[in-house]
Amino acid sequence: MRRVCCAARALKTEATDRNSMPDAIPPSEGALAFFADLQPPAGDFCADVLRGLSKPQKTLDAKYFYDQAGSELFDAITRLPEYYLTRTELALLDAIGPRLRQQVGPGAVVLEPGAGSSVKIRKLIDALDEPAAYVGMDISGDHVKSACASIAADYPGLTVGAVCHDFTQAIDLSELPLPEGKRVVFFPGSTIGNFELIDAQALLSVLRGYLRPGDGLLIGVDLRKDGATLEAAYDDAQGVTAQFNFNLIRRLNEELDGDIDPSALVYRAHWNPYRSRVEMYLQALRDVSFTVAGQAFTLREHETIHTENSHKFTIAVFQDLARRAGLAPVDVWTDPAEAFSLHWLEVRREA
Repeated sequence: MRRVCCAARALKTEATDRNSMPDAIPPSEGALAFFADLQPPAGDFCADVLRGLSKPQKTLDAKYFYDQAGSELFDAITRLPEYYLTRTELALLDAIGPRLRQQVGPGAVVLEPGAGSSVKIRKLIDALDEPAAYVGMDISGDHVKSACASIAADYPGLTVGAVCHDFTQAIDLSELPLPEGKRVVFFPGSTIGNFELIDAQALLSVLRGYLRPGDGLLIGVDLRKDGATLEAAYDDAQGVTAQFNFNLIRRLNEELDGDIDPSALVYRAHWNPYRSRVEMYLQALRDVSFTVAGQAFTLREHETIHTENSHKFTIAVFQDLARRAGLAPVDVWTDPAEAFSLHWLEVRREA
């Protein structure tokens, strides 16, 4: 392990009173202390798809990967031998646990925007010194309530709340019944790499808004490495990542009355060293015409539909991005192979 040190939206909830406070969850309905529904606007699947397919470089928005089948396929991806990110980050969390415990201190309030698999957050909760509360946030209310209820059941002494929220948008945390402990915002998995750099900076600025002086953002960031390793991680030998992409074509055919022939497409993952990112595409094997929601499209042979990017950083480049978002790098840890990094960032104090 390598350690490097460097010196509102209005809250809408399901509550019936006029104070816009989150709902308390009666014991008979679950183990959550509260649930707040900020009623994030749902994406317009049809409009977004038609808009993307009408561009000169056809695109599909990666946020639509994650229906039930897509989420299950992604969970399978994280267990693949080529996909180093998850196991490396989990090992790194184990390694830095004692340091985090010392740095954070007792009674922390842990906030997880985009709460997903509970494996990583459990490692963090276990590492900390008697944390006071955990709040998971996700754009799917049902998902986040279920995930947080599971945490609450396994940590009966922990105050657990759930928030239905789009984590790319600002949130007024003063409206939530949070204890006064030090806040730890946890954003693992290198999700930051899926955003264009200007959008990644904007997201870091949003996450900065969660923090007060002394609080910290613990964020996972994948690092640049050789192209062969990266392309294998995003184009595995078993073809699970390809299935993940083709599941989006299935959604278009089933939900938007599409007639795309999957056999006319092949999945490709390409490392672009000039833009420091893995780019994922579905490429036409031949000329193919199709319709989606009654609108006609044509793909020429070798033409592509761009599905996702995964940017990779150097430590210096990411820290510069954080600074431009108003965050001060305090600590960064990497695994022995320097494949992945975890950063501790705090609110930058102006001179």
